[in-house]
Amino acid sequence: MSSPDPQVRAARNHSARSSADRSPRAAALRVGDSSVVRGPVVAVTGAATGVGALLVERLAECDEIKQVVAIDERRGECAAAQWHILDVRDPAIAEKLRGADVVVHLALDLDLETDAAARTAYNVRGTQTVLTAAAAAGVHRVVLCTSAMVYGALPDNELPLSEDAELRATAEATGVGDLLEIERLARRAPRAHPGLNVTVVRPAVLVGGTDTALTRYFESPRLLVVAGSRPAWQFCHVEDLCSALEYAVLEKVDGELAVGCDGWLEQEEVEELSGIRRMELPSAVALGAAARLHRIGLTPSPAGDLAYTMYPWVVSGSRLHDAGWRPQWTNEEVLEELLEEVAGRHTVAGRRLGRKDATAAGAAGATVALLGAAAVVRRARKARRRM
Repeated sequence: MSSPDPQVRAARNHSARSSADRSPRAAALRVGDSSVVRGPVVAVTGAATGVGALLVERLAECDEIKQVVAIDERRGECAAAQWHILDVRDPAIAEKLRGADVVVHLALDLDLETDAAARTAYNVRGTQTVLTAAAAAGVHRVVLCTSAMVYGALPDNELPLSEDAELRATAEATGVGDLLEIERLARRAPRAHPGLNVTVVRPAVLVGGTDTALTRYFESPRLLVVAGSRPAWQFCHVEDLCSALEYAVLEKVDGELAVGCDGWLEQEEVEELSGIRRMELPSAVALGAAARLHRIGLTPSPAGDLAYTMYPWVVSGSRLHDAGWRPQWTNEEVLEELLEEVAGRHTVAGRRLGRKDATAAGAAGATVALLGAAAVVRRARKARRRM
């Protein structure tokens, strides 16, 4: 399975942008037309960067959106939005949400390098504050974005999982504990705040300017495969996520939504498309080494991240499909873009290596070096305890 020629993709994206530029709303924004645009007022948190910035731009060009209110700790680049510089944990956010019909909460920190306690405090407290503030401000819908990781990566998962599948993930992978708590807040919100509807969007492996344990997997000189595992790879491009969020904003679909490319890729297909060979290890060795390396601080990824490269967690996206939504990207296309993004980066066991380190060490050599370093640290600690 091959991806379309990059020039074809570029032409497709140019055509989409040209169509948006010709829309009545885009024209009104360019010339300062004061015509009334019917539709909801939408507030977006985390609006200055990443998915938030892309969504603000998209909604600002949408004929069905009346106004976009952008909230972040710093100002973004979209001049068509009304900006508020504010931390989402600040209760004053309720005043900024007054008059909004829908809030899309995207101010999440899932950075591998962030202190886990600080990350949880930001993610959970921020979501609690936004839900409470939205209810106080009279907002009728909040859209939250978590991840399909909340379903868990398990050997007995169905292929694909339905949106109603049980959330069987644990808090052992990076940020997943935060996402599960956000899911619990979403389910409690209608009872805690009658009249407030909550939609949750769960993307597959997100690609497009993202940096996660799963995107770093493809920065390795060899693809680690745990013996006896059954990986199945499903991606979600940030552009498709933004279009799914737009569907939720416009109330074309609601509830709990999974989003990703159609279908999935087997591990052998990923290796063939990427040209990266595998390095297969027994489960006990791979998981034990990952746990030790993370515990002593040599790698940012806990052992729980490995499960998502071992077992399937593919989602069907049936609710979005039933509403007429379709992904514009295929798994093959997204994988190609991901490989272009990570070209020149070198990661082993989740830890980024400098170019000099990566040149000096091959795949096995770099892994052995990390395992050796872990063993040295353990021996040193044991020696200190005996003194």
